[in-house]
Amino acid sequence: MEPRFLTLEDVQRVLNVSSPQAYALVRSGALPAIQVGGRGQWRIEAVELEKYIERQYEATRAKYPSGA
Repeated sequence: MEPRFLTLEDVQRVLNVSSPQAYALVRSGALPAIQVGGRGQWRIEAVELEKYIERQYEATRAKYPSGA
């Protein structure tokens, strides 16, 4: 069974981005997340990450309709 929530580190690996880039996606609201625990650890639902990826595909298709 896949975990429901991912860490920022998981997001970094999936998207192949740096730690600051993953954090910026969450802080900007582009990637919905929640804070849990006393230290405010960020958690991202796996389904929200997949929705984000699909939105990025759609934005890219809109910007480059010919697939360039």
